[in-house]
Order: sequence, then C-alpha cells, then structure tokens
Amino acid sequence: MTKGPVRLEVSVGYALPRAGLPAAVSFRRWVAAALAGRIREADLAIRLVDAKEGRALNRHYRGKDYATNVLSFPAELPEGVKLPLLGDLVLCAPVIAREAREQKKPLAAHYAHLTVHGTLHLLGWNHEDAREAECMEALEREILATLGIADPYLVP
Repeated sequence: MTKGPVRLEVSVGYALPRAGLPAAVSFRRWVAAALAGRIREADLAIRLVDAKEGRALNRHYRGKDYATNVLSFPAELPEGVKLPLLGDLVLCAPVIAREAREQKKPLAAHYAHLTVHGTLHLLGWNHEDAREAECMEALEREILATLGIADPYLVP
C-alpha cells in the first residue's frame, strides 16, 4: 500500500452527446478512489461511446459481437520504460443506462461501479475464476463504500 495522494491525470472523452452523462470530475473522483493506497501516480483515458462503437470495439478486441458496459485496455509499455500510464477505459453509455434501469440502481452509482471495476482491471485485477471474482468484488464494495455507494452486487 502506498500512502499519500495519487498524482492523477484522467482524460475523459465523450463520443456521444453529454446530456445525462457524468461529468469528467466524477470519473476522476471514482478513479482516484480505486487507486487510493494502491499506486502513487497514474495517467489514463476514459472514453464514453455509443452502442455501435462499443460493439465494434468488443468484437475487434474480444471477439464478442455485442456492446458491453466497460472495456479495459491496460497500457503495454516496452520493457524498461517506466511511465505512470495505466491504460484506457471505454464505457458504453447505452448499455450502462439499460443495466442501471434493469437493476434499479442510480445511474451515477452504476457508472461509479464500472469505472472502479475497469480501473482495477488496469491494475491487473481479474475475475477469471470464482476466487478471483470474489476478491475483486470485495475490493469493489470496499472502494464504493468510501464513496457512499451501496453494494453493487446486492440484487434488489
């Protein structure tokens, strides 16, 4: 664990109308919460996309022909290069809005959860098996609680 504030650069790009979407300051707050105590400095980019772009990216990079809520692209730096570059997150706004409605969650809380989830992926966390999923979900709950956000895995 590292102590002290995180030096954080978060670039937020909106590839669709911003109406109803969280502001860049919210995404920075959620990323900072995910990184607190885990890393000293980080640079990352977040891009909010529509379903068409989300589907194209998911198909190209994961071979899955549908739009998904969040995609994480960890930085692949050459050996020996030490930069605070974490990578990129892509959030698909229509999928996130649909999920929030279906799960009866506040939209901002769902964005916060998926931003934290994606940021943890950039740090190397995964949920490939039940044990990894349990550990990652517990960490997500802990981080979201610091933001005053309820357990995202509780079924209403």
